[in-house]
Amino acid sequence: MSIREVIGVSKSRPVTEGAGVHLRRAFGFGDTALYDPFLLLDDFRGDRPEDYLAGFPWHPHRGIETITYMLEGSVEHGDSIGNKGTIRAGEVQWMTAGRGIIHQEMPKPGPEGRMGGFQLWANLPATDKMIAPRYQEYGAAEFPCVSFADGVSAIIVCGTLGDVSGPVSNVQIAPLFLDVTVPAGARIRIPTPPQHNAFAYVFAGSGFFDDKRETLQDNRSLIRFGPGKEVESTAAEGQALRFLFFAGKPLREPVAWGGPIVMNTREELETAFRQLDDKTFLDPPS
Repeated sequence: MSIREVIGVSKSRPVTEGAGVHLRRAFGFGDTALYDPFLLLDDFRGDRPEDYLAGFPWHPHRGIETITYMLEGSVEHGDSIGNKGTIRAGEVQWMTAGRGIIHQEMPKPGPEGRMGGFQLWANLPATDKMIAPRYQEYGAAEFPCVSFADGVSAIIVCGTLGDVSGPVSNVQIAPLFLDVTVPAGARIRIPTPPQHNAFAYVFAGSGFFDDKRETLQDNRSLIRFGPGKEVESTAAEGQALRFLFFAGKPLREPVAWGGPIVMNTREELETAFRQLDDKTFLDPPS
């Protein structure tokens, strides 16, 4: 099988979002074709509560899905259609904003004062941008963990690895979302549909992402892959490697992006913001 080549490497960059949350952005608000069907990946790990406690107060979304994956601490959330709860370590919230939702996300520290996780934005195809909002929420125990030789393992959030599938379902872009751990010196090969875009984000340890082992990638590195049927990763000697892996079917549709709202045309975007102003953005109460 053909191994995907590394065609881009970058470091996540510091940004401030919400009411003053300090985080690092792996990608977003750039060339949407590079990561299609994904739009944004934020790394919000931190050990200073003053950097994240202000959180993300009430804000709208339309036309996208937001996926929150927690490592430690928690995020309390609520929304305009009555949902509320807490996402804790190892848990995932997959929110389909569809035609419109207003929500808030408020991070809280764990016992050690740390809080950490990731948020991925996935685009919705034009046919689904105005569907009803919905949630998929899963506890840590609901995600299967596939074990390989030499202690390699992969937690499956969404998609299928071998004959094991993650619990998240009914996602049009057919994504694969893994949390992969590779012990020191070990290797994993991840099969991918050749037509899908694929990338990895390293958040612990160091390793290589091609069969040539030419470039070592470490913490907060984003690796983008070219076409092929497999991604290969090898942990460096002396330290384990842990990374998120994403692949998805590109939509190849026009993108009109306005902050938390992503549509296909400027007219649709202008309509969304006009509806926010005149308070017709949301469905009327049932």
